[in-house]
Amino acid sequence: MMSKPAKILALEPYYGGSHKSFLDGLAALFPDTIDLITLPARKWKWRMRLSGPWLAAELAKVAEPEQYSCLLCSTFVDVASLKGLAPGWAARLPVCTYFHENQFAYPVQVENERDFHFALTNVTTALASDRLAFNSQYNLDSFLTGCRQLLKKSYDMQLADLEQIVRAKALVINPGQDFSQIDLQDQQPAGEGGPPVIVWNHRWEHDKNPEQFFQALFELDRQGVDFRLIVLGESFRAQPQIFVEAQKRLAARIIRFGYAESREEYVRCLRQGDLVISTAGHEFFGISVIEAVRAGCRPLLPRRLSYPELFPGQYLYKDDELADRIIESLARGRLSKTEAIELTDEYSWQALTNAYRDWLGLDRVVC
Repeated sequence: MMSKPAKILALEPYYGGSHKSFLDGLAALFPDTIDLITLPARKWKWRMRLSGPWLAAELAKVAEPEQYSCLLCSTFVDVASLKGLAPGWAARLPVCTYFHENQFAYPVQVENERDFHFALTNVTTALASDRLAFNSQYNLDSFLTGCRQLLKKSYDMQLADLEQIVRAKALVINPGQDFSQIDLQDQQPAGEGGPPVIVWNHRWEHDKNPEQFFQALFELDRQGVDFRLIVLGESFRAQPQIFVEAQKRLAARIIRFGYAESREEYVRCLRQGDLVISTAGHEFFGISVIEAVRAGCRPLLPRRLSYPELFPGQYLYKDDELADRIIESLARGRLSKTEAIELTDEYSWQALTNAYRDWLGLDRVVC
C-alpha cells in the first residue's frame, strides 16, 4: 500500500478574526494537508460551552477518518468533553491545541465579573491536549499564573503537577503573518509629504485603552505639534465615548477615521503612516502592530504584555512618558524598508514553517 502525507483535521467553532487568519494561513502554507470543521465567529460563550459535543457529532460523520494524523483545536474547543464524546477513531488521535488567548488574562471591565468556568475550560483543555502552542510567551506565562491563582481557590482539590504538565507539552510559536499584499504595495509611494501621520489600527474597545492614546494626542495638539491622524480598527455599537470626542477635537488633523472595508484599503492607509501607537491594556500577540510596522510605520508600544518579546526596547515606552515619546518618534520618521523587514520577517509564515511542521507532526505519513 502506498504511503501518503498525514493530514490534519482542524476544529474551529469561532472561525473569524485572528482564528480564521491563522487557519487560512496554515492551509496556504501546507496545501491539501488541512481540512476544516468550523462554525461562524459569534456567541463565543456558547461556542465554548457546546463546541465539544457539537464537534463530536460532526466527527461521527467524517468519511475516511484514517487519513488524519491529529486534530487541531483552538481554545474555544472544550477538548476534554470532545475526547470523551468523540467517536473512537477521533478520541485516539493526538490533539494539538493553539492558544490564541487565555481566559485568565482576557479583559473584563470589572474583575469580579470574570466567569472562571471559561478559564477552567482552558485548564481542562490544556490537560486533555497532547501538544500545546501559545502565540506568545506572555500568553503562556499569564495562563500559568492564572492556573496558580485559581488553584488557591480550590481548597482541598489541589493539582500539584498542573504547571509542570502544561510546561512539558507547551511551546511558544507566534502566529504566522502573510505580508504579501503589504510588500506588493510597498512598491508604491508611501506618502505625499506634509506633516507626519500617526496611526491607530486597533479594536475600538476599552481594553485597547483609547483614552490614553487620545489624551496624549490632545496634549500634542495643545502644544502645537504638527501631525495628522489615521484611525482604523473595528468598531461596535457600544464604543468608548472618547472616539466621539476625539473626532471632534482633532477634526482638522484627521485623514481617516473608521474601519477599512477591504484589505487593500487597510494596507493603503498603513502605508500613509509614519508612526503606529499601541496603548493596549490587553494584547496576547499584536498582529495589527506587526502589520503596520511591515508597512513602514515606526512602532511605539507599552513596555508590557507581549510587546517586550516582539520588539527591541527602543520602541517601548513607560506610560508617564507617552506624549514626549510620540514627539521624539515623529522626529525620527518612518522606518526604512530594511528596518521594517528586519523587525517583522521572523513573524512571516515562511520563517515559521519548520516550527509548525514539527509541532503538527507533518513529517509523518499514513498508509
